[in-house]
Amino acid sequence: MDIIIRNARISDKENLKDVAVKDGKIIKIEENIAEKASEEIDADGRVLIPGLVESHIHMDKALIADRLPNRSGTLAEAIKVTAELKPTFTKEDVEERATKVLMMLIQHGITHIRTHSEFDPSQGFTGFETILKLKEKFKNVVDIQVVAFPQEGIFKTPGTEKMMYEAMEMGADAVGGIPYNDAPANEHIDLVFEIAKKYNRPLDFHQDFKDGPEGMTIEYLCEKTIKEGYEGRVSVGHLTSLGAIERERLLPIIELMRKAQINVMSLPATDLHLGGRNDEYNVRRGITPIRALRDGGVNVCISTNNIRNAFTPYGNGDLMQTAMLAIPVGHLGGADDIETVLSMITVNPAKAIGITEYGLEAGKNADMVLLDTKKVKDAIIDIPERLYVIKNGKITVKTEKKIQYNFAV
Repeated sequence: MDIIIRNARISDKENLKDVAVKDGKIIKIEENIAEKASEEIDADGRVLIPGLVESHIHMDKALIADRLPNRSGTLAEAIKVTAELKPTFTKEDVEERATKVLMMLIQHGITHIRTHSEFDPSQGFTGFETILKLKEKFKNVVDIQVVAFPQEGIFKTPGTEKMMYEAMEMGADAVGGIPYNDAPANEHIDLVFEIAKKYNRPLDFHQDFKDGPEGMTIEYLCEKTIKEGYEGRVSVGHLTSLGAIERERLLPIIELMRKAQINVMSLPATDLHLGGRNDEYNVRRGITPIRALRDGGVNVCISTNNIRNAFTPYGNGDLMQTAMLAIPVGHLGGADDIETVLSMITVNPAKAIGITEYGLEAGKNADMVLLDTKKVKDAIIDIPERLYVIKNGKITVKTEKKIQYNFAV
């Protein structure tokens, strides 16, 4: 064996297990494995989870908050100031910032990433080409999917439609869309489906990102998904408008989403920051209804979205912190709720972005994280240190925890 992790907690309802790894795969998960390994790790009852999955992030426009601040904190100003900054980006600039973000993510246990990378006639493919380069450069330590994302719209930004096809030819893994920032929205959806079908790629939308329900296109998107036979291959981020409608209207939409197998990426750090800016009292949370979606059978994920830019002026790449934020804001702290949150940053996003051979099972890829906590149910609320990160059967991150108390009691 290459690695054996001994005495690991995989379930709070089962005994401690040993996990054996060879040639990048999990070979055995058993009690007291007799074989020896080149590297043996004593988990001492600590929790072992599959690698964290960051399913919606923008690496190419991270770490720019101090260049042109969003002083109003609104989505409109975030789009405006970022559009002004993008033409100033160089490939060297994007590579430096995106690399810093990758290092943040990797050290916090991320083993898979889906990143939206944008382009338009004003900036060209500067950021997009750089992110594709980093995908290749970091392939041995993290798997990266790149979404071709038209942030400034397609129809309202002439020349972008042609660039969408060019981006797919360059190697984009998914087709992005943003119907709320283009017109007409339904034709925007139709066009990106056309592109996705041409290249047999999944779709990932920035969807219905408003405080209120006006202009929602999620129902049209669901119907289009079913019509095109794309069930399970369409994801949506934000979807905050869905939280602004009454239950009588909400539940049929959720059922339609379940039928279309739409994946939802909730982005609480961004949505809380930008949402409800015009509310003078009883300010809305501005979060998609995570519990109702989950209970309605929709695959729900939690993701970061942005780090330290006009959309989200904070963040350190720790998906556990984002999941912890989602617990109170999404009313996920109940005894039956809190245990469902870990799956929203592991198995749920893995399913959403089409990761195969994923999970803590014999025969799966050895992508794992050992946490400094001893209960699976506390894996989020402890925001524990990632003691070991293992990718493709190799240790990529090791954290040595040293605490020294300089007081007496």
